[in-house]
Amino acid sequence: MSYLFPMVAVFIWSMNALVNKLSFGVIPAETIAFYRWFFAVLILSPFLIGPVWKQRVKIKAHLGKLAFLSLLGMVLYQSLAYFAAATTTATNIGLITSLVPLMSLFLAPMVLNKVLSKWALFGASISLTGLFIMLSQGNIHQFVEQGINQGDGLLLIAAFSYGLYNVMIKRWDMGLSVWVSIYMQGLFAIVWLLPGLLIAPSTAISMSALPLVAFAAIAASIIAPWAWIKGIGLLGAERTAMFMNLLPVITATAASQWLGEHLTVFHYVGGGLALLGVLLSQLSTFSALKERFFKLTSYKM
Repeated sequence: MSYLFPMVAVFIWSMNALVNKLSFGVIPAETIAFYRWFFAVLILSPFLIGPVWKQRVKIKAHLGKLAFLSLLGMVLYQSLAYFAAATTTATNIGLITSLVPLMSLFLAPMVLNKVLSKWALFGASISLTGLFIMLSQGNIHQFVEQGINQGDGLLLIAAFSYGLYNVMIKRWDMGLSVWVSIYMQGLFAIVWLLPGLLIAPSTAISMSALPLVAFAAIAASIIAPWAWIKGIGLLGAERTAMFMNLLPVITATAASQWLGEHLTVFHYVGGGLALLGVLLSQLSTFSALKERFFKLTSYKM
């Protein structure tokens, strides 16, 4: 039963990659990016205004940090995908998003003064090779000349932003409850995204766009984070994090079935290598756990 919570979260986030793609041509990227957090904050307000008021002194002391985290995690990471959807696929959204743990791993030495293991470096090289194969589609000459397309470039920026977000969350212990922190970041996201809404081609939510906005605001922004946090509480952060490796698999499968996206051999090979690299980069942690286990069992014997 404990595993159900992270599974639900990853499934919702996988489906949200499809929502990103489906939103293209239905609602402007600037509009859905704004309304996603506007409605999420509106729904959360009755439950969190009280806790926010109680923690107002701590919040005031960390407003700058909360604003910066909001820019990284809720504006750049979660909004750039709407713009990327014009020139990339839902499959690529899922695959490139899966590189976030690797981004966090490489940012940790600079921000948290952590030393990278040999497995981390090896895993990174495998992931980057896989990413290159996937994005180039086997045409290396054309890839070198033209580079990656705009959508994939935006997704890489988004992944880097969320990688930095994860590292900064660990560095800044603000003493706020998780939901208060999310709520305040959501408020800042509304402020960050308001200028984009004002220059959007349309600020209206059509009937065809309403389900997309509702899913992004309720399922992806409220239910999924709640399930993920619940999973961390029951399983621990490391065991829960492993479920993120299922995101590109679920996304690619759903995009193939429901959006008609064609998966080539380059997706299978490149995506598989990218995931393998992420797993290998975390191998040092598992090795340490195994070592402790064997030491413990040997001592008991």
